[in-house]
Amino acid sequence: MTQYPVLLVGSIAGFDSETEVFENVVRVLGSHVKRIPDGETGPRAQWIGWQNEWIAQNPSLQRIPPERVHQPKDRPTKYKGRPQYEVVLSGLTDTLRFADLGYATAARHSYKSFADLKKSGRIASGTRFQVSLPTPMAIAVAYFDPASQKLAEPALEARMLEEVREILGFIPHDQLAIQWDVAVEVQVLEGLAFAHFENLPQGVTDRLVRLGEAVPTDVELGYHLCYGDYGHRHFKEPEDTALLVEMANALFEAIQRRVTWLHLPVPRNRDDDNYYAPLRHLNLPRGTELYLGLVHFSDGIEGARRRMTVASRYCKNFGISTECGLGRRPPETIQTLLEIHRHLAAG
Repeated sequence: MTQYPVLLVGSIAGFDSETEVFENVVRVLGSHVKRIPDGETGPRAQWIGWQNEWIAQNPSLQRIPPERVHQPKDRPTKYKGRPQYEVVLSGLTDTLRFADLGYATAARHSYKSFADLKKSGRIASGTRFQVSLPTPMAIAVAYFDPASQKLAEPALEARMLEEVREILGFIPHDQLAIQWDVAVEVQVLEGLAFAHFENLPQGVTDRLVRLGEAVPTDVELGYHLCYGDYGHRHFKEPEDTALLVEMANALFEAIQRRVTWLHLPVPRNRDDDNYYAPLRHLNLPRGTELYLGLVHFSDGIEGARRRMTVASRYCKNFGISTECGLGRRPPETIQTLLEIHRHLAAG
């Protein structure tokens, strides 16, 4: 009987601490998971929503009054209302810098709990600690007006890679897996968000390659491609997997290190062949794991198996997951969702 490994994308609601996340994941999923994230508990539950705390402290930035906030006409209403900033440098020689984004500090705190549980034998020796990170482009597009993105994004990338180096310094490489969350890039390529650079497909690929190659080859590397999950809705309903396949193939061709896993979303209502057919053209490198986000709480085991059956016509040896993180789900649904994963993983 075929077994399906499980990927937990990142955030997990309903637990008060990372220790509770680790303990519950291991108890329910056991050997079905190769990596465990800390659940992004507390202020990190809303993905990049907590970045406003760090951005607001930067003296080179100024919050734009609400009446001047740039809001594209076709931007979904649910994404409006987030603060936007502009870069205000005080001199010609000034350079925008970010002193902290908080991700290394959070990883240091969570890894201590992970290491303690592994030492006690409650986490299997081969399981890795998963750090899920937003791309710098995501923060730049979300928080900066179009005129300032060109200055903000390089500064955010520089600081994010500094934090990656900090994480690499205190977590043993054979215990670590890093995932880049790629949602805003998909939004940009779908024409629903502004980006400050030309040749969008190449620009996106170049950025994803830089982020991936900043991770040493003895650390696992994953990419989570996403169509959004705010209010359990996508920023656009994807027609099929064609754009995701195109993005992944460009990444695989350009990057000089192995990608350990790739995660692609599957909308709940897509059990038709048309959605999955482009997966035939996915040039998945040997050894790279593919995870399909086809597990949904609303139709449980039966719905997931229906989608798995169709997906298996177009790709083999895939693992399973939800479309996005579980941080915005009602806490009372999390236990059931983990159990659904366990039943499906067993084949």
